[in-house]
Amino acid sequence: MKFFFLTWLLWFAFGTTPVYALSCEEFVCSDTNDVDCLKDKRSCLESKLNETKDQRVTLTNTISIINGKVQIQEVQIQQTEAELSLLEAQIGDLSQRIGGLNLSLDRLTTLLVERIQAEYKQTRINSNLLFLKTSSATNFFSQLQYLKEARLQTAVAMQRAEAQRLEFDQQKSTKEEKQKEIEVVQTRLEREQNVLAKQRNEQQYLLKETKSNETAYQAELAKTLAELSAIQSIIAGKGSETEVGSVNTGDTIASIISGASVCSTGSHLHFEVAKDGVTRDPASYLSSISPVWNNEPDSPFGFGGNWDWPVFNAARITQGFGMTYYARVRRAYGGSPHTGIDMLSTSRDSRVRAVQPGKLYRGSIACGGGNLRYVRVEQSDGISTYYLHVNY
Repeated sequence: MKFFFLTWLLWFAFGTTPVYALSCEEFVCSDTNDVDCLKDKRSCLESKLNETKDQRVTLTNTISIINGKVQIQEVQIQQTEAELSLLEAQIGDLSQRIGGLNLSLDRLTTLLVERIQAEYKQTRINSNLLFLKTSSATNFFSQLQYLKEARLQTAVAMQRAEAQRLEFDQQKSTKEEKQKEIEVVQTRLEREQNVLAKQRNEQQYLLKETKSNETAYQAELAKTLAELSAIQSIIAGKGSETEVGSVNTGDTIASIISGASVCSTGSHLHFEVAKDGVTRDPASYLSSISPVWNNEPDSPFGFGGNWDWPVFNAARITQGFGMTYYARVRRAYGGSPHTGIDMLSTSRDSRVRAVQPGKLYRGSIACGGGNLRYVRVEQSDGISTYYLHVNY
């Protein structure tokens, strides 16, 4: 009761000023078109989300993060819609002004024409003839004063017409700028709505996959974190390797382990590319094909190289490179990106082949209580390709 009384007092004291409550959920924007208020609310939610990200990785925490992202996106859309409303109102106001200015300009133009015509007639009257026609000196000087006044009014009318024309052009230009701006904002709104739809899809996918099972989530998280650590150690040269010899493009160098294995939740080849100890996106090296996409919440990506693929027949991609769904939403690697591409052959062919010629090494490294097996091909250009979760 005290809270509601305090809220009432704040409202009474500050009128329609937004009430900044203690939490983002209680953050009140009195006007849905208040862009500044919505910006502040979004900032509050983003700050809260960053605090959540710093906490220990748990399923509850992960679900809170995706829910927070959805909330932020919803407020962002409200803010964009508010900006659109303001722009539409400004355009409506400008349209009215332009209409009024156009009418006023028409009237001024008519008046100016009349003035110029009168001025033209008056300038054709010779002052000597005017003196002869007037009955007295007083009338003569009065008519001369009238002519001067008429000329002055004509000049004023011309100035007003020119000022009105400039104002009309300026308002019209402003309206055109606002119309372009509204097109940009509408495009942004569509993009934000698409992002929100994707986030909600990821939200439902996460809930369906994890089934709110914290124990299973932690077990999977431990595997992925151990795998990430092992991969980093392999690239740093800490794996136990044996040189096999030279291989050519397309040579079979290993086979994919069937089912779950050390630091792996199921059958897949983890393909990694690195140079000078830095991982590279394999998609920029692999040739363009039409793979099957298994990572439902992620968008397909393209390939820009000319290398052969490490699996025979078309590939089924289970996870891409970078901040994938598993990395971004499930936080499978504790917030770090996925450093390779996970794949299988669509024909269930387990053979793994070299994508480029080079020197073949067979290796292993401790991972999750066992030994993760891999092969590495060292190319002449300084690039090394890694093939993990394999037999040889």
